[in-house]
Amino acid sequence: MNTEAQIQADIAQLREQIADTQELYREVCVILFFRHGITPTANKLYQYVRKGSMSAPAEALAKFWENLREKSRVRIEHPDLPDALKTAAGDLVATLWTQAQDAAEATLASLRSEAKASVQDAEARLRDAGVAKEAAERNLRDANEEINLARSTIRELERTLAGEVATRSVLEAQLASANQAATEQHQAMAEARRDFSSELEKLRNALKVTEERHEAAESRALIEIDRERTKAAKLQKELDLVRTSAAEMVGRHREELRTLHDEIGNQKRSLGNFEGELRGVNAARDQLVIELAHERTSVLELSSKVAAAIKETETWQQQAIDAQSELQTLRAAQQRKDRKKAKEPQLPQSAPKRGRAQSS
Repeated sequence: MNTEAQIQADIAQLREQIADTQELYREVCVILFFRHGITPTANKLYQYVRKGSMSAPAEALAKFWENLREKSRVRIEHPDLPDALKTAAGDLVATLWTQAQDAAEATLASLRSEAKASVQDAEARLRDAGVAKEAAERNLRDANEEINLARSTIRELERTLAGEVATRSVLEAQLASANQAATEQHQAMAEARRDFSSELEKLRNALKVTEERHEAAESRALIEIDRERTKAAKLQKELDLVRTSAAEMVGRHREELRTLHDEIGNQKRSLGNFEGELRGVNAARDQLVIELAHERTSVLELSSKVAAAIKETETWQQQAIDAQSELQTLRAAQQRKDRKKAKEPQLPQSAPKRGRAQSS
């Protein structure tokens, strides 16, 4: 790519300096052949210049080769030498030049084949590195997709866990409220018991006082039976009323006590239901914590795989860079050899005959 860019820059500079089409084509031939070691052709010249018709680069190329052959001819001209010696010397130089050129071309062909093999090997390794890099990138994309999926699952589990925690908080609040209500019921029942005991004690005291009065009345009745019979009957009625009131009060307190017991039983059953729901929520929370731990372990494993894939990708990228560097080095060496070959003078095989003709 650097050589191609340099060629385009040189040709653009020639366009600004040369207006004649034939001269421009000849200068492009000189740049390609002597500066870059590229054998010019009519198609290649037209692709670079794109000026005039297709016959213009062909004509300029023919004149370029003719001029090159003219300049590379071997002339042996000396006024004191016989024509036969001139011809023999020209043939000898032509033969030596041809052999040297053949040897140089054989060496160049060998070097070109070796360079071509090295370039092909480097290109193959570059392709393998590219394939490995694509595979590593695919593995990296798959690992990233798995990590994203795992992260989504973790977020979903965390949202579910947050909901369960909120539900547990609500149930705990309800349980605390139920415990408070049960405590209040216990306190109310204790107060009712104290009130019942107090009322019962009052009734007992009243009954005792009444009995004492009855005993006193009976004592007085022994003295005044007749006079006190009416009074004793009245006292008996009062005693019956007191006993009836006491029995009714005891019944009411017993009914209230049964009601309190029923309410306490209901509260205990509600408390048991709340405790069961709380145990279920705790079990669900523990299961979610276990699943979250598994998902985190999976994420760690996927992260390890991603790190290994990234490391492998970097290794292949480094190998690709090394292969490209080696390929550029080989191409630069090949270009130097081609330029060195292009700078050497070339002698066409027909040069001896033309030399003899000019000598004669």
